Amino acid sequence: MRNPLAVTRGLEPTRFLHSFPLVAFLIAALSLPASAAKKIIIDTDPGTDDALAIMLALNSPELDVRAITVVPGNVNAETGLDNALRLVSLAGRCDIPVAPGAQHPLFQKLITAGFWHGSNGLGNVQLPSSKCKVDPTFGPDLIIRLIHASPHEITLVPVGPLTNIALAVEKDPSIVALVKEVVIMGGSINGGNVNASAEANIFNDPEAAQVVFQAGWNSLVMSGLEVGNKAVFTPKHLDQLAKTHGPVNDFIYSVLKYLQTLTQQFGGTGVQMYDPSAVAIAIDATLVKVQPMHIDVETRGEFTRGETVGNRQGYNEHNTLHGDHYEIEGVDKVTPNTKVCVDVDAERFLQLFISRIQGK
Repeated sequence: MRNPLAVTRGLEPTRFLHSFPLVAFLIAALSLPASAAKKIIIDTDPGTDDALAIMLALNSPELDVRAITVVPGNVNAETGLDNALRLVSLAGRCDIPVAPGAQHPLFQKLITAGFWHGSNGLGNVQLPSSKCKVDPTFGPDLIIRLIHASPHEITLVPVGPLTNIALAVEKDPSIVALVKEVVIMGGSINGGNVNASAEANIFNDPEAAQVVFQAGWNSLVMSGLEVGNKAVFTPKHLDQLAKTHGPVNDFIYSVLKYLQTLTQQFGGTGVQMYDPSAVAIAIDATLVKVQPMHIDVETRGEFTRGETVGNRQGYNEHNTLHGDHYEIEGVDKVTPNTKVCVDVDAERFLQLFISRIQGK
């Protein structure tokens, strides 16, 4: 078949492409196979902002979503699994495995968040029953299997408590070296949102989070409250989304409208885009500024349990006991284990999100 662009200009395809190398490049780029997209696994506790994150991922050609695994957090495990299935069904993506994972945190009781996410976890927005079926594989086992199937190609995107990721690491530590990157939505180095110290995803399973942060990944990015609190979806952005329609568009609008109304009750100016931030970074890492530092998770403090503690100075003082007291005799270097997101190009992130949802 002749190139239609060439026909309109009276040129044969070969002469046209030789004459216009940029056009040839663009045609080749648009013809890239799906395998060129970044392979990701989303681990999620859907969750209103999880729903935003999932829909962003499913409507971004840069990403190849290989699986969605479900962890309890914003909602219990059963509700989370049902929500995940409804979301992929809405997006027409029953080809993506959706698998159940852990049923509770490692060592503490589950804390759900219907107060923030509505009785069904999706801002009380009712989605049709799913046409998709559950993958019977245990979530952490599915994560392990997919990593081994695509070594050095998988990016993990956990946007809930880190229970499933910790279980996968504990069962098969070899996956750590085989993962390309981990992009976590969770944590903060400037105070919490469930209390003065802790961010919700980390607070829901601090022991699991500590396992994940200390695992030794090739690259670990922490998109915490520093990003979400700055990337605020305002009424202006909501009006922008309201101009277009489609099943996904209208669902996301309804969820964001619910969250807008809720945040306004507490003096907020808009919706903090927490979970979508991790997906956006997987799409375009230039959206954020990062600072390497060593992160530990506090698991015992009465007031600080779940806090992500960042070592900004890169060392700890080394103390030696001399008689009845300790003396500082130098410092021990601390190696960074995390790229902490400390700033975000908020408007560019928000426009990326809107552009991927509009009209879908």
